[in-house]
Amino acid sequence: MTEIIAIANQKGGVGKTTTAINLSACLGAQNYRCLLIDLDPQGNCSRGIGIDSTALKRTLFDAMVGQVEVKKVIKKNVTNNVDLLPANLNLALVESTIISSGNVGNNYNVLQNTIKGIIDKYDFIIIDCPPSLGFLCFNALTLATSTLIPVQCEYFAMEAVAQILATINSIRTTTNPNLEILGFLLTMYSRTRLNSEISAEVAQTFKEKTLGTPIPRNITLAECSAIGVPINTYKPRAIGTMAYSSLAREVIDYVNKKENNK
Repeated sequence: MTEIIAIANQKGGVGKTTTAINLSACLGAQNYRCLLIDLDPQGNCSRGIGIDSTALKRTLFDAMVGQVEVKKVIKKNVTNNVDLLPANLNLALVESTIISSGNVGNNYNVLQNTIKGIIDKYDFIIIDCPPSLGFLCFNALTLATSTLIPVQCEYFAMEAVAQILATINSIRTTTNPNLEILGFLLTMYSRTRLNSEISAEVAQTFKEKTLGTPIPRNITLAECSAIGVPINTYKPRAIGTMAYSSLAREVIDYVNKKENNK
């Protein structure tokens, strides 16, 4: 079974894109076949893994509105064992384009219908969700088997978590009753009093759902995004590489336990 992970939090700047890129790359390094889906019109995920989506003739938008087969949009092996579905600003128009074509009502299964023919080609599909709780995020959560929620260690973090949890519960009662929470990922972590208080609050609130791997606040992670390569390629021995490799192992363990409990 393919594990489809939506990395979601409507709050911007919490490390969704960094996590999507580097988790995919570290899973790929473990010989798992991965599809990375850039579902943010900003296209940062595409650029962060070395693809300038502004120069592309076809992107995820074209596949979602039915203008081209999705397999013709995929960028193969952007890093070891990782394919990419790129996005650019056109993706912001996908909902209005679909509605103007006559499809009205609930269109939260558009992404699901777009990629259904290629899902079985991958062990993992990682979706970088936009920083909003709208059409694109709902499509991701409708498709996903699980969601990974990055939580930045700062004030008001729990307020953002409450909002994404309410959205997940809504999705469970409407379009995807089997959606699970893979875990809460502490990001931009440093050993300060505030960070310790926030991480303790998350761990106390969500207990076993709080992942054991915090992602450190680290300049190397910003550098590798700027030059368009994942952290494990840029600096294999960096602290960020160790953190995301550890997260990949936690994700693999989660999937194995889920399979064993079936």
